[in-house]
Amino acid sequence: MVWGFFMKIVIADNCAAYANQIFDDYESYNAASLFIGALMFTFQIYGDFAGYSNIAIGVSRLFGFNLKQNFAFPYFSRDIAEFWRRWHISLSTWFRDYLYIPLGGSRVSNAKKIRNTFIIFVVSGFWHGANWTFVIWGLLNAIYFLPLLLLKKNRVYLGVIGDSRYPRLNEILGMLMTFLLTILAWVFFRSENITDAFGFLGNIVTLHSGKSINVSMVVILVIIAFVLIEWFGRRSKFAIQNSFKNYPIIDRVLTYIIIISIFMFGQFNSEYEFIYFQF
Repeated sequence: MVWGFFMKIVIADNCAAYANQIFDDYESYNAASLFIGALMFTFQIYGDFAGYSNIAIGVSRLFGFNLKQNFAFPYFSRDIAEFWRRWHISLSTWFRDYLYIPLGGSRVSNAKKIRNTFIIFVVSGFWHGANWTFVIWGLLNAIYFLPLLLLKKNRVYLGVIGDSRYPRLNEILGMLMTFLLTILAWVFFRSENITDAFGFLGNIVTLHSGKSINVSMVVILVIIAFVLIEWFGRRSKFAIQNSFKNYPIIDRVLTYIIIISIFMFGQFNSEYEFIYFQF
């Protein structure tokens, strides 16, 4: 629950302030600021959604119920297929079991594989809302996923992310590419309409000039700390579950620091509701 509150109140809501400012007035900002805005929304939606999932899982445990893990460090994924095994696991597995497999799954001809892939991702887009931005978001993810499926490389990465403490070069490149593709898709998800989405991306590509966004150094450091904690805790279901299990004093101190940071840096503002409440 503590980690969930940290992800929501500290990470998601601080990022939301910048993401909203830039997306709501994207034509006034330069290309670098637009990319920062897309990056901020990328962390916002993860902190927001995974945060409230962790809070729900923690609350359920207080009453003796064990809910399944819903996020498994998706932004460390080495390809888009791994990303979708790690992002919104409850919905992804539901679509797999009740839509993709009944359609024949991947044990069909290539033509039907393509059909099934587009169906599942487009339906996923519609699940979020009857807006073309969600449909394009789904189509983009289908396009990302298809080459891996057709080349039978969609199940290459099934184990722990990074065999050692530090990732290998090919893993770093894979994570960076997957992360950038995910940011691109999130622009459509966040934009109010298709025109805004293409305008936003067009201004990045054309190196649009405009004013710059000044991001607080505190927010930058908090995001870096968040990423590091997630990386070193990636072998557990939840980042701080066994971060320093061999060093209980450090583990305890880390928990205290996270609790204090929630009150010091958290955005206790009703303006930032949970994104997925609308879905």
